[in-house]
Amino acid sequence: MSACLSISEVTHRYGQTLALDGVSFEVAEGERFGLLGPNGGGKTTLFRLISTLMQPSAGSVSVFGEDVSRSPSAVRRRLGLVFQHTALDAELTVRENLKTHAALVGVTGGTASERIADVLDRLGLADRAKDRVKTLSGGLARRTDLARGLLHHPDLLLLDEPTAGLDPIARRELWDALDGLRRRNGTTQIVATHMMDEAERCDRIGILDRGKLVAIGQPEKLKAELGTKTLWLESADPPTLQQHLKARMNLSSRLVGRSVLVEAEKPASLLPAIYEAAGDLITEASLRKPTLEDVFVSVTGHPFSDVTEQPNQL
Repeated sequence: MSACLSISEVTHRYGQTLALDGVSFEVAEGERFGLLGPNGGGKTTLFRLISTLMQPSAGSVSVFGEDVSRSPSAVRRRLGLVFQHTALDAELTVRENLKTHAALVGVTGGTASERIADVLDRLGLADRAKDRVKTLSGGLARRTDLARGLLHHPDLLLLDEPTAGLDPIARRELWDALDGLRRRNGTTQIVATHMMDEAERCDRIGILDRGKLVAIGQPEKLKAELGTKTLWLESADPPTLQQHLKARMNLSSRLVGRSVLVEAEKPASLLPAIYEAAGDLITEASLRKPTLEDVFVSVTGHPFSDVTEQPNQL
């Protein structure tokens, strides 16, 4: 299967701030690819580069073989964008918003009417077409924004934190709509998110942390690399606990805040020996199936939420 998106050694700076640092990956046609990372990780910057809103400081980005710097118009024709905040006029009705956007992307006349009717029906908005956007719930406004992004039949859909601010029911409805879009059209979807359950819905994910791509792969395979269970030890003195585990048991581990993540194939079997070797330093021990958050911690060495404040544009 050919690549619809190719990112090669992309670096980007905002002045002295390094937002992306040598990022490289590809996304195949028809794939749902997730960019998982905390705020400030570089997800939004990468989306801006893909959507031709900026040019990378170094490296290259191409969409269906078209370089975003050299052929921005060709790239835009293939892209649909759903931003973190809805790109709608609150004073206009749902249908008026869609008509306005259709004209902007060159979809006019009968074709525009047909496509608007189609997306309204597919996204369950037909009965709200005459409602002003300002009267809609957050979930309905988000679906309207998705409809806007689909009017020109994009081959690649970029979704930047698509369910931000939505309640659980609205989130589920939006994901149902995205699942239906994949089944019917095979549209490639790239989802930027900081939510683990949304990353689990993707065929593959790339984990971004402080501008670096620190892991990439299928969610289940990334978790499997940590084993069937992970062992976390809480301590008032984590560095000393880590030293004891290494000196007395030759155990590898990672410091994560006030916790120690034990790196072993079968950590459950080691618990008795661990308590014998360093029980006086352990305040709590927990054994659990690996999660994507554990994967993040394992490859970065810090908790998912433990991120230095970065400019909003990252």
